[in-house]
Amino acid sequence: MRRIVRIVLLQAWRQGSRGSAAIEFGLAIPLLLALLMGVVELGFAMYEAMQVYSAAETGAAYAVKNGWDSAGISSAVVSATGTTGITASPAPEQFCGCPSESGILTTSCSATCTGGNAAGQYVRVSASLAHATILPFPALSLPTTFTANSVVRLN
Repeated sequence: MRRIVRIVLLQAWRQGSRGSAAIEFGLAIPLLLALLMGVVELGFAMYEAMQVYSAAETGAAYAVKNGWDSAGISSAVVSATGTTGITASPAPEQFCGCPSESGILTTSCSATCTGGNAAGQYVRVSASLAHATILPFPALSLPTTFTANSVVRLN
């Protein structure tokens, strides 16, 4: 008799857990979708940031090859990638400076740098792109504008 009671209770317990997997899946799917959307959003943002960096580098390469041409450099930045919305802002800037350990020190073009070298001509190229999120994430703050700068020496 005792064995029959155990079998009946075991069968009742097994029948009672039939829908638990569906309930667990239903509870877990919103979390999994939120994680998936976060990964997609971060990937898209990283892709856009790389495109902006590439556009600034393309503008700098154009300046090295063709010399100082503000309109040409800006056009190279805008048309560098297939991503729409990339702008050359602020506009390309030409300046003279001397290299140092902390970067390029802006000076007059007729100045002499430490070591006796003449100041060089440099071009600073900037690119920017306004980023729009796929879905709003209140807890995840991504930058709203991606920017990149590139500085090259012309002579």
